[in-house]
Amino acid sequence: MDPRRVRPHRGKGKAGFLAALTATLVAAAGTFLVQARGPELQAFETPAAVSVSALPTQGQQVMGQISQGGPFRYEKDGTVFFNREGLLPRQKRGYYREYTVPTPGLPHRGARRIVCGGEQPRAPDACYYTEDHYASFRLIVQ
Repeated sequence: MDPRRVRPHRGKGKAGFLAALTATLVAAAGTFLVQARGPELQAFETPAAVSVSALPTQGQQVMGQISQGGPFRYEKDGTVFFNREGLLPRQKRGYYREYTVPTPGLPHRGARRIVCGGEQPRAPDACYYTEDHYASFRLIVQ
């Protein structure tokens, strides 16, 4: 707020000042509380499963690259996946990593991904496949 535009509280004294201050603080706190709310948590449902052999050929190749620690085709591969959609089991930040499954004929990364979770990226606890850019996942089984 520009201090030059603040008008003095003439004739209202301390009570007027305190009322204005209280109203300002209540409005600011209300705004903060509204902004502090996050998305509603969704209950985790076990996703359908897909075997490695049923993945697209490119997905099978990416699974091999994950176990070898790379090399990966895209710079974003191996970076932290935040699970903002809440569709995967809730874990601490940094648990999940995402990898691109290339789509033949596309000049960009496309929508297909493998997301793996675990403390060791080369030996993940679980991996999930999405072909619709995180709208749904399938658990990858051997």
